[in-house]
Amino acid sequence: MIEWISVSGSIRIVAEAYDPDTETIYVRFPNGVEWWYAACPPHVWEEFSSPGQSRGQYIARVLNFKPNGRHAG
Repeated sequence: MIEWISVSGSIRIVAEAYDPDTETIYVRFPNGVEWWYAACPPHVWEEFSSPGQSRGQYIARVLNFKPNGRHAG
């Protein structure tokens, strides 16, 4: 089960989650669509979720180049 964390201060995403067993980042967008990004070791999650990090810019710069797809949550 995914444990979602609410994200405040971002216009791009409303929640995020990480599964360390599969090294997958999950993102929920304001329209309710959920997306997964695989091949994300812990240091990528730490960078993505760090305070002050622009989630949208990080997705465009890093996560979009990893295996990804729509999550059927």
